[in-house]
Amino acid sequence: MNLLEQTIERIQPQDPESRAQARARLEQLTMPHWALGRLMDLAEDLAGMTGTPRPAAARKTVVTMAADHGVTAEGVSKYPAEVTPQMVLNFVNGGAGINAMARTVGATVVVVDMGVAADLGEPASAGRIIAKKIGPGTQNIAQGPAMTHEQALLCIEAGIEIAHDLAGSTDVYGTGDMGIGNTTPSAAIAAVFTGLTPAQVTGRGTGIDDDMFDHKIQVIKKALEVNRPDPADGMDVLAKIGGFEIGGIAGLILGAASLRKPVLVDGFISTAGALIAHALAPDSACNMIAAHRSVERGHAAMHQRLCKEPLLDLNFRLGEGTGAALAMPLVEAAARLLTDVSTFEDASVSKAE
Repeated sequence: MNLLEQTIERIQPQDPESRAQARARLEQLTMPHWALGRLMDLAEDLAGMTGTPRPAAARKTVVTMAADHGVTAEGVSKYPAEVTPQMVLNFVNGGAGINAMARTVGATVVVVDMGVAADLGEPASAGRIIAKKIGPGTQNIAQGPAMTHEQALLCIEAGIEIAHDLAGSTDVYGTGDMGIGNTTPSAAIAAVFTGLTPAQVTGRGTGIDDDMFDHKIQVIKKALEVNRPDPADGMDVLAKIGGFEIGGIAGLILGAASLRKPVLVDGFISTAGALIAHALAPDSACNMIAAHRSVERGHAAMHQRLCKEPLLDLNFRLGEGTGAALAMPLVEAAARLLTDVSTFEDASVSKAE
């Protein structure tokens, strides 16, 4: 049995007893009944996810996974492929959006090279970047499969390994991504799992104009026609139209679920990874929290497929894990409802008549 199979075997639905205990306490807190609304819903979810009515959420880690994509050769992005390694080094040096957001919420950023088509130099050799490179970027999905099935398994298992490696210092994971061109495979994945057309799920990514946008939709249509991914087989979808970082994100989610730890799913690319994880292990959705809804056209349909309502809606389209980071204080606040707030009995406060 390989690591993926072992991981899937350990993934379970939420624990009903912990949920019941959490709900019983939440209903007795010193406030009008369910006065903090969705935050209390989240607290109950956290208890079910973690298997304890007193979940921990103080230690927060955003895992930003990077890889290149062969489909950039089709002219689907406003930026050249060399931006991927440049931005990875920006993450390591603390100068990116995710670094600012993580500092704001007290989260750690971990950068992973899943398949950047460049030598990342001293930061990689010094261990400042986790090296999980599957290859120097995927193949062009408009011409054939993105990767082999063996590579698909490798990138998922790399994500699982990272979840385990970080488990001792992490209560809540956040997913993040970097990869020029990666909204194209993500839109293709969205189309496969939602049953919608490429035109219905494709967005403008890095801000492309109308002509590039129409061309991008045609490229995705071609990728689906050429590869014919099977929506009943998550591994097939990943191998044919995915990305190394998307597979890594799927693995991180599966690993977190097997450890009974919550994972905040960031934006469009991260949710493509979540769809892969869900296809491989449907119960993994029990530990997913949708951090935010991006402006990418297909993101809402992806959330519907996963039965998730995002915590935030701020017109984001950056990725990197920025939305996941900003949602982390909400998760910590929800956990603190169960650990820090007194019940009427604890505080000797009279209940409502």
